Amino acid sequence: MVGLAIIGIIYGALVAMAQKDMKKLVAYSSVSHLGFVMLGMFALNPQGLSGSVLQMVNHGLSTGGLFLLVGIIYERRHTRMIADYGGLAKVMPIYAMLFMIITMASIGLPTLNGFIGEFTILLGAFNRSTLWAVLAATGIVLSAAYMLWMYQQAFFGEITHEENKALKDVSLREQWTLIPLIIMCFWIGLYPKPFFRILEPSIQRIVRVVDPDYLNRPAAQLVAPDSHAQEH
Repeated sequence: MVGLAIIGIIYGALVAMAQKDMKKLVAYSSVSHLGFVMLGMFALNPQGLSGSVLQMVNHGLSTGGLFLLVGIIYERRHTRMIADYGGLAKVMPIYAMLFMIITMASIGLPTLNGFIGEFTILLGAFNRSTLWAVLAATGIVLSAAYMLWMYQQAFFGEITHEENKALKDVSLREQWTLIPLIIMCFWIGLYPKPFFRILEPSIQRIVRVVDPDYLNRPAAQLVAPDSHAQEH
């Protein structure tokens, strides 16, 4: 299962890199991100399991936000092809800012939710096998490559299509559809302790079933990085 998860991470990222359609690129990036969920799940230790569950929440926030953003621009231009855009930041600055934040959350930029989930999963994978963690980390590098490429192509450079010069920026209704997602992305990225605290009892019970000796090992850690400090 770990092998399939790592294949999913890398293969999904490579297929995403080949896409010319925004929606398809986001869809295949979703496949890659869910490979991380599987990797954490089958690491079968507290870090991997807690990161896996949290990454499912993160995936709903960042990938859901990206699909919403692609839908907004599709409603205006009726095309999802990346080549049909360019220079959008000049005519839709608020949209460009919102898209950038959600893109960074998807990539896993520190201070945003994706970083916490992926880091915790990789920590769990590393505790099982260094090779697992190294192979999975290539997916993060590829994710940054295709997401930043898409953003650069769509939002920077000159406006080469006349249809894009008159595009309206996001409305207040569209902004307030995305703002709650962005708030959650920053909350999880800056202060994930409440989420780990909720997960901890269930994660500990699962670990006791699947690997009873794990929690008795000296190197074993609890779900949250600061759990030891809380107990003391």
